[in-house]
Amino acid sequence: MMYGGIDFDTYFKQYPDEKGYFGRYGGVYVSDELKAALQEITEAYFTICKSRKFIAELRRIRKEFQGRPTPISHLERLSDKLGNVQLYVKREDLNHTGAHKLNHCMGEALLAKYMGKKKIIAETGAGQHGVALATAAAYFGLECDIYMGTVDIAKQAPNVARMKILGANVVEVTHGLATLKEAVDDAFAAYAREYKDSIYCIGSVLGPHPFPMMVRDFQSVVGIEAREQFFEMTGELPDAVVACVGGGSNAMGLFSGFLNDPVEIYGIEPLGRGTKMGDHAASLQYGTEGVMHGFNSIMLKDENGEPAPVYSVASGLDYPSSGPEHAFLHDLGRVKYDVVDDEETIDAFFTLSRLEGIIPAIESAHAVAYGMKLAKTMGKGSVLINLSGRGDKDMDYIIQKYGIR
Repeated sequence: MMYGGIDFDTYFKQYPDEKGYFGRYGGVYVSDELKAALQEITEAYFTICKSRKFIAELRRIRKEFQGRPTPISHLERLSDKLGNVQLYVKREDLNHTGAHKLNHCMGEALLAKYMGKKKIIAETGAGQHGVALATAAAYFGLECDIYMGTVDIAKQAPNVARMKILGANVVEVTHGLATLKEAVDDAFAAYAREYKDSIYCIGSVLGPHPFPMMVRDFQSVVGIEAREQFFEMTGELPDAVVACVGGGSNAMGLFSGFLNDPVEIYGIEPLGRGTKMGDHAASLQYGTEGVMHGFNSIMLKDENGEPAPVYSVASGLDYPSSGPEHAFLHDLGRVKYDVVDDEETIDAFFTLSRLEGIIPAIESAHAVAYGMKLAKTMGKGSVLINLSGRGDKDMDYIIQKYGIR
């Protein structure tokens, strides 16, 4: 299948290129010393990703520890309410720890063991990546430092407790807006100090090469499973697939299974409170090209060209840029990127909970909200939504801020 001059039959062999670029996005914008550390990770990854032993161990972990494959659920009552279009969800909320994050965390931790590292370092916003990495560290017997902003610590108290119970050291980040961007800043700084004995396990398809590629590869299990399961359930492929996009790991996981198919693909960013700077985190919708955290992508900038302040009701989406592969797919037009606001998201959160008995993560509720809107416009067909996580972590915050609807 050709799209935008790109042959998607061979897409994953072409992108990223050997320098870590998806078109003009991606790359490695770090110090020479850190470049050497990242090259070590790249070489180790390319060695073990072709290793029968590594692949067999990862498959065993996914089956016996994570509980994969996760199922697809038909949202029959919600579909009936909306009209004739049938909605389905890929149930990453049923993956161990309650989200898609463990898919790449177990792979990254296994890589760290292969490299002889003693510690894994990461950032977290919603806490799901932090919990997943703390889980992986406990599984493999590694030390674990998780950097998390003060604002997100307050919003995601249950996940903070889980990380600590699992043995992780949660490092509070208090400067700036004290959210995800600042947590990434401090995690990168820590890795620069400790790279000889540690590995940085980024929480999305972000950062310098090889992280966007590695996280996509580990998350591709979502799309591979979903494509096979949906065809088995219905005898055809979905007309559209939908996932929320902050950094974009859950989305790239799902999208990777369908890029070469005649399927409409939608990535949904958080519009938050509106279009004013500081009220949203929709970088692909309102941003421009720029470099941050070691990679070139589309980002939201302030008047000085620095990363702009961002906001989202979902802690896992309040990041002022997006993964370089998303920027590339955006420019190609292969994936359509759109937005939903906080109010639409919270309505979808309660609607899915009441009609289907599934409490979604606020991040996932963005995708559910858009899937519902899309269904109303299509008239017929089917939509597959990535339910990237469960909402246990969000219930106290939702009740405190919005009450019970």
